Amino acid sequence: MKHSEFYKIKWHDTNANREARPSKLLMYMQETANAHLLANGLSLDGLRDERGLAFLLSRIAMRFYQPLYTGDEIEVQTWICEGRGFSFDRCFVIRRGGNVVAEAYSTWALLNLKEKRLMKNSEFSYGFSPDLPLESDLITRLRMPATASMEKAGERKIVYSDIDYNQHMNNTNYPDMLCDFVPGIEHRRVSAMTLSFLHEASFGHTLEVLRGAHEAGHYFRTVDEADEKVCLEALVLLEDFDTPYVG
Repeated sequence: MKHSEFYKIKWHDTNANREARPSKLLMYMQETANAHLLANGLSLDGLRDERGLAFLLSRIAMRFYQPLYTGDEIEVQTWICEGRGFSFDRCFVIRRGGNVVAEAYSTWALLNLKEKRLMKNSEFSYGFSPDLPLESDLITRLRMPATASMEKAGERKIVYSDIDYNQHMNNTNYPDMLCDFVPGIEHRRVSAMTLSFLHEASFGHTLEVLRGAHEAGHYFRTVDEADEKVCLEALVLLEDFDTPYVG
């Protein structure tokens, strides 16, 4: 069963080139997923507080076909797909005026907080049926370069404004963080992004940000300097445009 929510792009959703940032579009996707659950008698707070369960984003692949601007009215549609094993899959499509401007495929894990274990699909019911997955060329799995072939792009401390009630960086903040380490980002547009979450980035910790070359963008790997665990692996694909907004 598919579910749609409708939004208007706000001025504060946009970057220096007046285009909606990937982080904000990811936020709208996840708010729509939350609304989908709520419309069927579930809520993230209820799952956590009453049933001791929490959905954790494992990976998401996003494609941005056209930029969105302040005042654009969008429909964000989401649905679940048939999962396997410990994977809970969910798709997203964003439309403006009926035209698809972005889409995403995500994979989630469901954690039993009390028992500290991942749950299988067979142990949980949404209460509604799955639909077919997206048919697209989204890069859902990464083939990352070796760490030795990547350069250190900088460091990023996890601060209070990054975190959610789990006390680690909310996944909707990662696209902004990665864009901060893209050389010449003011003259480029993100066309696709794949994020693979491997370990939480905790409040107060500092991440080492590694960057590697890709023919159409950059690979990224973030490493927690406290325990040397890899928190995120990502691919950011870019396209050039001729007339960036400079104010």
